[in-house]
Amino acid sequence: MSILAAYAVPHPPLIIPAIGAGREQEIAVTVRAYHEAMRAAAELRPDTVVIISPHATAYDDFFHISPGAAAEGNFAAFGHPEVSVGVEYDVDFVRALSQAAGERDVPAGTLGEKDAALDHGTMIPLFFLSTYLGDAPTKFVRIGISGLPAHTHAMLGQAIAAASQQLGRRTICIASGDLSHRLKEDGPYGIVREGVEFDELCTAFMKTGDFLSLLQIPGSFAEVAGHCGLNGLWVLAGALGRAAITSSLHSYEGPFGVGYAVASFTVTGRDEGRDYAAQLMRAEDVAMAELRAAEDDYVRLARMSVEHFVRTHSYLPLPTELPQELTESRAGAFVSIKKYGKLRGCIGTFVPAQQSLAEEIFYNAVSAAAHDGRFEPIEEGELNRLVYSVDVLSVPEPIASVAQLDPKTYGVIVKSLTDNRRGLLLPDLAGIDTAEEQIAIAREKARIQPKEAIALARFTVKRHR
Repeated sequence: MSILAAYAVPHPPLIIPAIGAGREQEIAVTVRAYHEAMRAAAELRPDTVVIISPHATAYDDFFHISPGAAAEGNFAAFGHPEVSVGVEYDVDFVRALSQAAGERDVPAGTLGEKDAALDHGTMIPLFFLSTYLGDAPTKFVRIGISGLPAHTHAMLGQAIAAASQQLGRRTICIASGDLSHRLKEDGPYGIVREGVEFDELCTAFMKTGDFLSLLQIPGSFAEVAGHCGLNGLWVLAGALGRAAITSSLHSYEGPFGVGYAVASFTVTGRDEGRDYAAQLMRAEDVAMAELRAAEDDYVRLARMSVEHFVRTHSYLPLPTELPQELTESRAGAFVSIKKYGKLRGCIGTFVPAQQSLAEEIFYNAVSAAAHDGRFEPIEEGELNRLVYSVDVLSVPEPIASVAQLDPKTYGVIVKSLTDNRRGLLLPDLAGIDTAEEQIAIAREKARIQPKEAIALARFTVKRHR
């Protein structure tokens, strides 16, 4: 058998009556929907339940699958150690899943466990599901999320489906996770416009089963929205690939400033046209081709320099047909490289170090790709998914105080007054809203302590993307 159904559920601890102490009635719609979904899941008589939890052991570049024969946990962290949940793991499924992931070049396995105890993102769905499973001999698989891109999560889902098929398991998948945590001013993290938009996108997907649109939600946008459930949904997209499904959004509400959605996706047959991971890769190919076609001379020079160096381990001869603004001017420049919205390398110069701006970009691009100590050198297989930007700096201008900074307009250079340590932060960066934040990050980059005396300088940039 392959996947029978999948479910998206939230995990607010107060939904457990002992913890909520009556407050669970404030999300009564969610409670009823939870019971409805888990009752339907149990009626499928699953052999194996795969739970993806953002609160299980997680790594940026690896999917952790819980090892061992069994595990248990309790809600002591929420004041109720007497409320506990235990599971028996499907050891054979874990082994088959690890193998299937390896065959797809998905980094996943049982290494690196940080805490064997079940997390609340796992226990809360099990609290409801166990009510209806009774004494059924169901076994479980627990998987943590990662910082890897959407298509890699989907490929992990494909591996789950392959393991289920190989073993002949009746399998259901549960993605445990809340939606935005930023829906109300008095919520845990305040309110942002992106939070409401994110929840609208996710609930629309849950109604229609449009997993491709779900996979195309930018991770950076989801982070601003303050989610914890998107990665698990990405895994479901792969697990349900090539399957005809019936989708149902059972409930959605957010009275505490956090979005709680309960949805089910029931497999009704095969549909070869719904290979979501492959569709996503094709869409990304089209988007990257359009991006490359729109590059200006600055970005194209940075990209060509990196691609040549990564492929040949030698420097590209400087192109002869470049505009005069690149060949006859000098300026400091930073080259930033991102992959799936995450920084992959960034190196630059405060003031010009080369004979021309073209050379400045040329050498800084290679340094960003190969010599940024925060990252492993870029490999050839990554080149077709890299996005470049070039920031050309104005001459730094000394300033007397933080009042002369504006993080949207000016970058900042922080210099220690005791030695030559200097830290720089570019302007108009996502998530940096105050000059004080700018200075703190620049201090940290230069390892300048908060109480050390500093001198400040500001600069503007012309950004090429």
